[in-house]
Amino acid sequence: MSVSPRRKMTKTARVYKIEMLIRNRGHVSFQTLLDELEVSPATLKRDLDYLKDQLGAPILYDRFLNGYRFGEEFRGQKHELPGLWFSERELYSLLMAHQLLSELDSDGVISRHLQPLLDRIHQMLGTGEADAKALLKRVKIIGSAKRPVSSQFFELVGEALLKRRRLHMRYLTRGRREVSERDVSPQRLVHYRNTWYVDAWCHSRERLLRFALDAIEHASAIDAKAKDVPLKQVEAEMDGGYGIYAGAKRHVATLIFQSQAAQWVSREQWHRDQRGRWLEDGRFELQLPYAEETEVVMDILRQGAQVEVVSPAPLRKVVGDRLREASAIYALR
Repeated sequence: MSVSPRRKMTKTARVYKIEMLIRNRGHVSFQTLLDELEVSPATLKRDLDYLKDQLGAPILYDRFLNGYRFGEEFRGQKHELPGLWFSERELYSLLMAHQLLSELDSDGVISRHLQPLLDRIHQMLGTGEADAKALLKRVKIIGSAKRPVSSQFFELVGEALLKRRRLHMRYLTRGRREVSERDVSPQRLVHYRNTWYVDAWCHSRERLLRFALDAIEHASAIDAKAKDVPLKQVEAEMDGGYGIYAGAKRHVATLIFQSQAAQWVSREQWHRDQRGRWLEDGRFELQLPYAEETEVVMDILRQGAQVEVVSPAPLRKVVGDRLREASAIYALR
């Protein structure tokens, strides 16, 4: 019976084991470490230097004991190697997650707060730092129509959310072109289509509303505890609509896509509760719920002549009217 070769330990696993061996045994010889780790003397020396110089482990060589131990000044004190429960693969995954967050970060506020973590990850990767930086250059998100959010308001809303405090803000409602003053209790942050929103309890309207952070003209913290709304209630009221438009009362749109567009639409998620099926002639039928027609109309219009609104009748009329208005503009030229 063949025996599968033993898998080599990663650098992260090796330095963790070195630290644990010294902690548990008090002192460990160089030869014992070689036997336990099954590495070359040169590799073990690099690992020991990395532990001491990069991670600050209080390890020293004791000639009398002929082994490595913790220094006397650390005896009785708890010593930890922060972050060593991550494997190298997990550290690279964290780097990629950081890069993704950075692409969502219009004003650098998230990147600024995560920079200490990024520095520590690079430090822990040691000789792999060059590879880590090269990896970040190979991860890119292309966004369109990004609406930048002021770092001042992003941080203020985030702090109020975590500390469960109320905010007073001056807010521009673009649809009505109205500016209003209101007190709100933030419940959660939402990132959608390249900008940030906050779902909050509005104390003026006495209900949950969704506010675009880039529409906040002024905001300040209030020395009052936020009203807590159960997360299930927030999800039920705010996630039932289509896109960013919330609403409990829902309609169902039935759309039929021509065969060309169907190749892509059949693989897309327009709504978490959508239903789709292929028709015998190669077209694709998509049914999706919506509470307010604004955004679903915009997405339908993007498809041009590749989609037909079958129902409901009011939605079909709105889309038809918009297309006729657009056609009239081009007919005049």
